[in-house]
Amino acid sequence: MRVINLPYRMLTDAHAHINDPVFDDDRSEVLKRAYDAGITSIIAVSETLADCHKNLELSNIHPEICPAAGLYPTILDLEQAEAIEEFIRLNCQKLIAIGEVGLDFWKIQDEAERELQREIFHRFITLSIELNIPLNIHSRSAGRHTINMLLKADAKRVLLHAFDAKASTAMPAVEAGYYFSIPPSIIRSRQKQKLVKQLPLSNILLETDSPVLGPDPSQRNEPANLTISLKTIAELKGISETEVKEAVTDNCKKLFLI
Repeated sequence: MRVINLPYRMLTDAHAHINDPVFDDDRSEVLKRAYDAGITSIIAVSETLADCHKNLELSNIHPEICPAAGLYPTILDLEQAEAIEEFIRLNCQKLIAIGEVGLDFWKIQDEAERELQREIFHRFITLSIELNIPLNIHSRSAGRHTINMLLKADAKRVLLHAFDAKASTAMPAVEAGYYFSIPPSIIRSRQKQKLVKQLPLSNILLETDSPVLGPDPSQRNEPANLTISLKTIAELKGISETEVKEAVTDNCKKLFLI
């Protein structure tokens, strides 16, 4: 598993699609703006096998990019899931996480398709436990189901990205020591604001989900906007930004060994 040395109190974007083609023309400039904002590492999640390869290639060019490999939950392709599983096994020393993987009951509503989605997700949970690599998880409209699967499998190293369920649904995951990453869209999401108020600081990380979930849905999001999440969390909890920064840095070290 990839291990990264992170300067103390420097920030990590725990979930971003920095491989997205919308960044192909100015990715270096985007990364420079992120560094100038205090973000020194970006966990690049994958949606497809092609993404997995691209993330590895980008990490060789840009050392601040930390590659993850996974299959987006709405891609119900068992053959591709198996190929990505093999990719993860072959490259586990270079990867920081398995993701993004999980459940999506917002787009997938047919029960037979949901069962296939669960099967694929279970394969990645099992692989995470076997290789001791953290899971970077998508759980749109399926928060309770996702957490139940993780707890049943006794998953240990888990990040639930952009969690969209009620805070009460998140509590079993908090008790299990799972983490929740908060995107800049928190400034316009009452659900995210309520969630952050209830989550212990010891269970919070920061993300951007770039190029989406930014402060303005009509504009491209990028990792530099991570500071919006940081500031908003500090305001909601009535603490300093420094305290939040110290906590999320420590949380990153514990989950990702950064």
